[in-house]
Amino acid sequence: MKKSQSLILSIVTGVLLIAAWPVSPFTFLIFFAWVPLLFLAEQEEKTRRFFWFSYLALLIWNCGTTWWIWNATGPGAIAAVIGNSFFMIVPIWGFYSFRRKFGSNIGYVCFVVFWLTFEYVHLTWQLSWPWLTLGNVFATHPDWVQWYEYTGVSGGSLWVLLSNVFLFLLIKNWKTLQLTRRIQLGLTTVVILFLPFGLSKLVKPKEVLASLNPASLSNVVIVQPNIDPYSEKFDFATTSGQIHKLITLSEKQIDTSTKLVLWPETALPVAVWQDKVNENYNYKPVFDFVNRHPQLTLLTGIETIKNYGPERATNTARKNETDGNYYDAFNAAVSITANQPLQFYNKSKLVPGVETLPDFLLWLGVIFEKFGGTAGGYGHDNEANVFKVPGNPYITAPIICYESIYGEYITNYIHKGANLLTIITNDGWWANTPGHKQHLNYARLHAIETRKWIARSANTGISAVIDDRGNMPETRAWNTSDVIKYNIPPATGETFYVRNGSLIFWLAIFLTSALLMYNIVLLAKQRFPARR
Repeated sequence: MKKSQSLILSIVTGVLLIAAWPVSPFTFLIFFAWVPLLFLAEQEEKTRRFFWFSYLALLIWNCGTTWWIWNATGPGAIAAVIGNSFFMIVPIWGFYSFRRKFGSNIGYVCFVVFWLTFEYVHLTWQLSWPWLTLGNVFATHPDWVQWYEYTGVSGGSLWVLLSNVFLFLLIKNWKTLQLTRRIQLGLTTVVILFLPFGLSKLVKPKEVLASLNPASLSNVVIVQPNIDPYSEKFDFATTSGQIHKLITLSEKQIDTSTKLVLWPETALPVAVWQDKVNENYNYKPVFDFVNRHPQLTLLTGIETIKNYGPERATNTARKNETDGNYYDAFNAAVSITANQPLQFYNKSKLVPGVETLPDFLLWLGVIFEKFGGTAGGYGHDNEANVFKVPGNPYITAPIICYESIYGEYITNYIHKGANLLTIITNDGWWANTPGHKQHLNYARLHAIETRKWIARSANTGISAVIDDRGNMPETRAWNTSDVIKYNIPPATGETFYVRNGSLIFWLAIFLTSALLMYNIVLLAKQRFPARR
């Protein structure tokens, strides 16, 4: 195969993946975006050339969909794009190798299960960056994937991969197949492509929520203060003004039915000892505000510090050279209610390279200075937590920013009783780019997975209310100071996905393990033939 042909197939793959990705209106392109790469694998006989042309396709995709990271960190953007493309090449290279060794049928099974296994690993390991999980591509079309309450986003990834494989086989074999086989393959492809649309029409959340009288519901007030994260938010001199703005915006909307006020990530930006938040003079107006409205709970982001004394209690703890004590800094959420103890949750899913480093890269800490926070990285909780206040109908899941892209992690809040998902974020780091829009829309998929409503407070926008079908009945525009007041029903119960997790991923892991083990056994037999 000529280099020019391979180059064209590589570029077309990358461009189609970009064109299909949110928030593009051309989502349908995802159903054949991988077809050029499958033709590349079919026709490119030189393994080294296949590797680099495939890598180019993935690099184009990563650049075209996540370039906006540059607005927060140039080095981080370069590392994310180059590194993520290399991680993605692993399942593609595995598919190519197995196809050459075991034939096309096994090869295309490997294409599907190797990629799904990669997505699961990329959701769980210490360098996790699952932004481009294929199932996320339907984020702006929740009406296509109502069945995510059974499969999660892994079902969308499987749909994409199978559609591409069968379209490729149909195109490749169209002229050589007999009429009967052509019809069979064509019908199979049509079913794979269109059956999920029909299933989505049939799947609906429990009708009990729709029958509730909105006038009788408690309401949630969601505040979007629109504070510049670079020039203002972490400037100590502006803290008083920021808090005054948050309180003023809140009090314009709250009434006697307001049970929850939601402020964004790090809305309280001055780092204070976690056990002395209510003693800090900067935050006295916050507690005065809550005491004036004892019927409500304030859920807000806050920067905190925890002192461990002379013992290093965690791997992330740092030593205070002044007194010799160890401490952790946290990107945290706090629940504040009049006459109730404070409840804290410390962000668990931290952004690699920005908020944390994997254990094997800790020696690079000086290079990977975190942007917009403490230089040493954050401490974290080891599991999800919920905020439950006596007399308040909402049991809230305090999901902080990046955590909201982890569907299976979010189910842990549901297991602990959460009946409302609350997302607090500060997407202002990326400016007005596709990044904050993708982040918003991914949350719509998790509303479907869990069948829970979502209240989302974003510092610079887009704040939103998301219902249990992934629709957004209320949003507030980017780069505006505004408030949402909305009657949100607390939703009980667990979906199949919440109860069972990503079964498709686990099936893919099982098949991948079986294929790899089979290959190892064959290699062992070849290297150590049995003696007769």
